[in-house]
Amino acid sequence: MTDAAETDWLTVPDLVEMLGQSPSRIRRLIDDRHLLAARIDGVLKVPSVFLRDDAPLPELYGTANVLADNGFTDAEALEWMLAEEDSLGTSPIAALLAGRKAEVRRVAQALA
Repeated sequence: MTDAAETDWLTVPDLVEMLGQSPSRIRRLIDDRHLLAARIDGVLKVPSVFLRDDAPLPELYGTANVLADNGFTDAEALEWMLAEEDSLGTSPIAALLAGRKAEVRRVAQALA
């Protein structure tokens, strides 16, 4: 997993406590791509950078769906979001956090 060593990962129980939601609601957020998750050592985990103000980053949902529409699996989308993207000059998640949603989605769409 790209940049896994630099990423803080949250488990479903961590998210339950942080977001005040049930485990099934957290899994639904993952299934519906409001959050992207990966299995690390057999445990489903979400990068903490995908949250802002104790809620899923709103820009992540649309971007994850653009990637899915272009044939990315959720695992590939998560890896792309965390990896350095040359055309953005940073990782897509860092660009989203900096308010560059349209640019990130344009790049994601061009990957098809």
